[in-house]
Amino acid sequence: MTLQGSFTHEEYCARLLAETAEFRRTVRGGDLSATVPTCPDWTLADLVRHVGGVHRWVATLVATRASENIDRADIPGAAGPEGEDAAALDAWLAAGVEQTVAALREAGPDTKVWSWTTAHHAGFWARRMVHETAVHRADAALTAGVPFDLPAPFAADCLEEWMQIVELPAVVARFAERGPKPFGPGRTLHIHATDTPPELNAEWLLDLTGDAPTHRRAHEKAAVALRGGLTDALLVLYRRLPADSDRVEVLGERAVLDQWLEWASFG
Repeated sequence: MTLQGSFTHEEYCARLLAETAEFRRTVRGGDLSATVPTCPDWTLADLVRHVGGVHRWVATLVATRASENIDRADIPGAAGPEGEDAAALDAWLAAGVEQTVAALREAGPDTKVWSWTTAHHAGFWARRMVHETAVHRADAALTAGVPFDLPAPFAADCLEEWMQIVELPAVVARFAERGPKPFGPGRTLHIHATDTPPELNAEWLLDLTGDAPTHRRAHEKAAVALRGGLTDALLVLYRRLPADSDRVEVLGERAVLDQWLEWASFG
């Protein structure tokens, strides 16, 4: 498992800056004390601190060429400014992503850096931070009551990364602690984006018939199909949009999808 993405290292770095700028704009339109509906233990201010803290954590991992994890509590400034001043939080968030991108650009994609996956290089973190920030921008948009969308190529890469991550043995083992596994004969899930050009190949087949999930980009019949706009399909898989939303269509054995979503939620 290479966790290979669709973009160059520099394209990920540039998108991380742009994605964070959009996240900041979304937050500025919301109430920092509001509860995030998709992360109900957090307020919008907590969400900002999470994103900014993760950015600084990754900046430190990459800049120090970490060979093991670094506790975020040991990273100066990772907790953010005291209080809930919107301008201070915004400035802190902006400064943090600049640090992250500077570290990623200086390192280049192939520099060895610890990660919690099988991909131990800086390029993994550039891609991961783009999609981490994008999914949490969706959280912020839901909180602020504003629309959310992603450019289709990045939405497809985000969904592909999700598929790659859920196949990792360590992730499968983590999910296994949650209860009965969603695997069994005939259990397959087809994700079909209905609003993208053919060249994007925005269709996936998630195969749950073995002892662990596998996937491929393909148009194939499955036990259950999830159809809809690419961003909406992504949000369903990340459990930011209910599968019974009128923005998507579920065809076939709905229980296969529901059990998978219950078992494989993260982020």
